[in-house]
Amino acid sequence: MARTSWVVLALALVGGPAAAQIDPNAAVLERRAWEALNAGNARGAADAFRGALQGDPRNARLHFGAGTAAYLERRDDDAKREFERALDLDPTLTDARVLLGQLLYRNSDLYGAIRVYERVVVDAPGDKRSAEALERWRREAELHDRMRHSLNERFTVSFQGPEEAELATQALTSLDRAYWRIGQELATFPNQPIAVVLYTTEQFRDITRSPAWAAAAYDGTIRVPVRGALDNSKELDRVLAHEFTHALVRTLARNVPTWLNEGLAAALENPDIDWARDRVRAAGEPMSLTTLRTSFQRLNGEQAQVAYATSAIAVRRLLDESGGLAITNLLRDLGEGVDFDQAFARRIQRPFASFQSELR
Repeated sequence: MARTSWVVLALALVGGPAAAQIDPNAAVLERRAWEALNAGNARGAADAFRGALQGDPRNARLHFGAGTAAYLERRDDDAKREFERALDLDPTLTDARVLLGQLLYRNSDLYGAIRVYERVVVDAPGDKRSAEALERWRREAELHDRMRHSLNERFTVSFQGPEEAELATQALTSLDRAYWRIGQELATFPNQPIAVVLYTTEQFRDITRSPAWAAAAYDGTIRVPVRGALDNSKELDRVLAHEFTHALVRTLARNVPTWLNEGLAAALENPDIDWARDRVRAAGEPMSLTTLRTSFQRLNGEQAQVAYATSAIAVRRLLDESGGLAITNLLRDLGEGVDFDQAFARRIQRPFASFQSELR
């Protein structure tokens, strides 16, 4: 949901009947919560919704708002619980169902997401975006139902036909190498098997909606197109190591600045980051890490290259100066809800602002 939508949604929800409020303070806190979301302050919104719910615990709108804040902070278990509570109290609250479906999908529950969106398109027949998402997810489910699987105790690789079977075996071998190398560097390993799906290029673009420059994607599942860039083993190793790092980061935290998440993946995909230094040198200077906290998908191809290069250089410096365990502990702090600047200063032993200044 676009950020501008929060403004409209806030006015619609806060402007609801006053009689629905048990505690009049809850209305004030709810308005403050939606205003915080509009300002991009999900943490402040979560605190305000929590306070409002103390005075009005059976208000479906408040549970939906609390779920929305948790969704944006990637506290997915909390978000799921709040959305489901909102729908228990008010089954007609379609906005809660929409975000619940998105939440299930990003947690790799494809069939659960489909079931939720089947109800959404019935309740909101004019919602074209939801109808399109449901159709895309159904195509993905149909494709996955036809796929074969190759697995070990660490990974499950799905692929469509005999021609990909050899590549699936190669992918498992490559992933195992990344598992041990990167896990040892960061002093942590995944606590459950990681799903990997091999697609044709067309299937990959249809399912992931990734930009043209993306070589693979991770959204709870490692998704890799098997043609083009992956025709040689070195490139396969690089791409799979990159995406495995994302999967490992996800086991520690969800609300990770994009530069740190992508920087870890780019810095650990292979030991050599001369490519990153060359790219930044050609651009004239690195990008600001502050501007790289959110998704790179908004960038064009050239900007994305500089963003990845900047992030790789920053993370390589962190690894060299502080070590992998410090970064892992930083990620764990983020996963526990610690503010990023506070966690950075605690684990890296200096303020983030000074690190970024020296980097530039």
